[in-house]
Parts: sequence; C-alpha cells; structure tokens
Amino acid sequence: GGAATGCRRQPEIDMWQSREIRFSIDHPTAAGHFPGNPIIPGAVLLDEVLQAIAGDGGAAPSVIRSVKFLQPVRPGDVLLIRWQPQPRGETKFEGRLLDPERLALVGTAQQAAAR
Repeated sequence: GGAATGCRRQPEIDMWQSREIRFSIDHPTAAGHFPGNPIIPGAVLLDEVLQAIAGDGGAAPSVIRSVKFLQPVRPGDVLLIRWQPQPRGETKFEGRLLDPERLALVGTAQQAAAR
C-alpha cells in the first residue's frame, strides 16, 4: 500500500502466501486515531490485506466477508499478512504482529463478482 513501506512477498510451501508490512512511526492515520494512544485503523489494515491478496498481477478484486480484530496494530509495528485461497473463491487471511509474535486479525475475503 501507499502508506506502508518494506512490502515483500514470500513464497511458502503450505500454500499460504505472505507480505510483510511495516507501519511508519509517524503513520498519518494515527494522529487522530487516537491522540495519546495511536492505533492503525481497521480500515487501513483491511485495505492492506486486500492489496496483498490482489497482488502485483492484478488478481480479481476481493471483498471482506468477515474479520476479527484481536490486537491493536500501532505505528512502528511490523505486520505479517498471510493468506490462503480456499474453494469457491474464498481466501482465508490473518495478520500477525512480529516482535513479539501475536495474532492481530483473522478473517475471510471473497472474490468480487464480475460485472
């Protein structure tokens, strides 16, 4: 995404794909969300997930079907987004914070219907 730096793809043997996102310490969305206790908004995290799933090749766009936010993601955090295609156009995804490692979000995306 435009706001994150340090994106890279890593092939994995178990069919999970991943991309690492580092949110800058002065991430623009954090100033007002929330003053004195900044977190990266869920909408920004989900945008990063959808961009990762779509990939550089411009795969069919997806929409979020379900998501659970388990831990706040803060400016300066590194988030490992992992996703795995499922039957019927679904994709499971998760976001893991690194250092210390903990699950931040989990969910399912669905390929958007062609118009």
